[in-house]
Amino acid sequence: MFQTTRSASSTKRLLGAALICLGLVLAQGAAAQNWPSKPIEIIVPYAPGGIADNVARLIQPTMQTTLGTAVVVINKPGASGSLATEFVARANPDGYTLLLGLAAAQTLNQFVYSSVKYDGLKDFAPITLINTNPMALMVHPSLPVNTVKELIDYAKANPGKLNFSGAGGLTQYAGEIFKHRAGIDMQHVPYRGGAPAVTAAMAGEVQLTFANYSDALSAMKANRLRPIALTSAKRFPQTPDVPTIAESGLPGFEVEGWSALLAPAGTPKEVVEKLASAVREALNNPTVRKRFDDIGAVPGGNSPEEFTAFVASEIKKWGEFVKSTGIKPE
Repeated sequence: MFQTTRSASSTKRLLGAALICLGLVLAQGAAAQNWPSKPIEIIVPYAPGGIADNVARLIQPTMQTTLGTAVVVINKPGASGSLATEFVARANPDGYTLLLGLAAAQTLNQFVYSSVKYDGLKDFAPITLINTNPMALMVHPSLPVNTVKELIDYAKANPGKLNFSGAGGLTQYAGEIFKHRAGIDMQHVPYRGGAPAVTAAMAGEVQLTFANYSDALSAMKANRLRPIALTSAKRFPQTPDVPTIAESGLPGFEVEGWSALLAPAGTPKEVVEKLASAVREALNNPTVRKRFDDIGAVPGGNSPEEFTAFVASEIKKWGEFVKSTGIKPE
């Protein structure tokens, strides 16, 4: 009798749990169908003025029109991009809090900072790649170097006397990798965004900088900083005379930045697809594409599935790199 009673009780509990789960699924489906019904926030991990902030604001107007609701860009700098990234990872997965994800914060930081408590893939629903971009190695005009070789020679003759600015993330790691490959000693000076880091180099607060191409363009055009090389595998059309670091004495050197849109893990697939479509609509806008060209950003727009595979490959690449080199930011 006792066994029969317990079995009936267990059956009721299982049935109740199943009905609750079914109710949650139906509620989530209804919410996805009615989405969006309020403003959407895009959280940017860096200060205003850098490429992350720029691309978020470039896609914002078209996204608002396509989705029929306000899209608000919020800057949340700190911890080399990890502060905002973790904030979104812990947000409600309802499609109203999104991340303007950056390469390092999404894939690299988890291997080099013990304070990072998120997984760049498992804790997110990848939506789409927005753009890729090279970085530029630039020096203050007072530094007597014009090539990568001259910079390395100068650094070896003046150990510990060179400082480079960056905004954390790949702007810092490009410098750390350069140090590692060239066998030189120089110190990273952090700033809260790419634009302030470039401004510091122009003011002579530091002797050189590794900057996202968009942040570097105005300084190069105004001859306020001297471009030495690009971190990408190939030269860039806007500055065909600027060589790559790889062709300037460090073969195989390649560090390329990217920006993307992500949501918290568990965000309904229908919402993710709508967001990806809205970003593609923005990237196909001729005016937006022209602005991307102007800042040296190559538009993306792949599918959520393609972008998920891309993030996984990036995490694998950086995890293996950190493990094999033992390189750590200073």
